[in-house]
Amino acid sequence: MRLGQWLRSINIFVAVGVALLVGLAGGLILWGGFNVVAAATSTNEFCTSCHEMAAPASQYQQSPHYKNEYGVRADCADCHVPKPFVPRVIHMVLALRDVWGHLTGIIDTSEKYQAHRLEMAEITWREMEADNSLGCRSCHSFEAMDFAKQPAAAASVMHPAMAAGTACISCHKGIAHGLPEALPN
Repeated sequence: MRLGQWLRSINIFVAVGVALLVGLAGGLILWGGFNVVAAATSTNEFCTSCHEMAAPASQYQQSPHYKNEYGVRADCADCHVPKPFVPRVIHMVLALRDVWGHLTGIIDTSEKYQAHRLEMAEITWREMEADNSLGCRSCHSFEAMDFAKQPAAAASVMHPAMAAGTACISCHKGIAHGLPEALPN
């Protein structure tokens, strides 16, 4: 029997049903696979496994995001990997540039890393401003802040920032990794 004859002989509802089931199964497999890969590549151990990440890992370990009086720790993914699914997919695709940089040796020495540090920081800052510091806001919220317990100078700046909806990174650059040495004026 020819393909055309066979296609005409099957019930259209059965064909559509099978196509939907195959599509649903394929989608679930892709979605589940993505989540497994995203979880595996979002751990501190994975993030700091490349030798070029030794400097940012050391800076992070000296920051209040790693060790503080409250015993609360923000892991790499808490700041750098958005939790909502679509932003996470976009982030993971864009993170392939970091893999490319690792594989091609763009930042494989301290000197190369420092030479690209400002550029890498600016990319991260733009991404964090574009998503309104989504990573920061997964832990910090203006509504939960006790402005009375903040230093007066901090509270006086936070109120207008809250009213304007300012992205956290706009004021808090360098909080976990230190600022690059050559910041533009």
